[in-house]
Amino acid sequence: MMTARVGVITFPGSLDDGDAARAVRRAGGEPVPLWHSDRDLRGVDAVILPGGFSYGDYLRCGAIARFSPVMTELVPAARAGLPVLGICNGFQILCEAHLLPGALTRNGGLRFVSKAVRLRIENAGTPWTSQYAEGQEITVVLKSGQGAYVAGPAALAELGARGRVIARYAWGNPNGSAGDIAGICNETGNVVGLMPHPEHAIDALTGPGADGLGFFSSVLPTAARA
Repeated sequence: MMTARVGVITFPGSLDDGDAARAVRRAGGEPVPLWHSDRDLRGVDAVILPGGFSYGDYLRCGAIARFSPVMTELVPAARAGLPVLGICNGFQILCEAHLLPGALTRNGGLRFVSKAVRLRIENAGTPWTSQYAEGQEITVVLKSGQGAYVAGPAALAELGARGRVIARYAWGNPNGSAGDIAGICNETGNVVGLMPHPEHAIDALTGPGADGLGFFSSVLPTAARA
């Protein structure tokens, strides 16, 4: 039986690591706990950086986590092709680590947003979105105070032209993100950052439905091994 071992990193202040592990398990993968001070990725096939408030969000969201020991292993692995998904705070960390361009700033109106949101999948060609169809709309959960994506005009133009926007907010922009951007990927597509939380939308018991499960089941065929 083929299975994929998906590492879930816990930083001091992580909140959604347990939810991410549950989503991996529900999708059919094997979640592998990784700690922020680990210097070994334990041979995992993919990695998730979960949501939360790593290191208390001091300095900037993700700015301290970017220098944690586990990131010294993750950054070169991601650049070599390891599938990596950063959710909310994880997205912020990936930007701080320069694995993704741009930054996440305070929401428009300076309000914390917590609600179900509708996304439109723009790129179904990444390891994390392959089980969706381009143009498909899904419902997931947004809960963040600093979730507005910003980047320079040249970076935004490149993201759009090269299909590196993987999801946009479909029914109104809840946080002021440039171009309604909810998630992006790197040039090769293996590194994805997503501000809303798909792990909170994997079944009707704990969320608005199961639309988010596709992010976790998508990566399994790519990462699976005997």
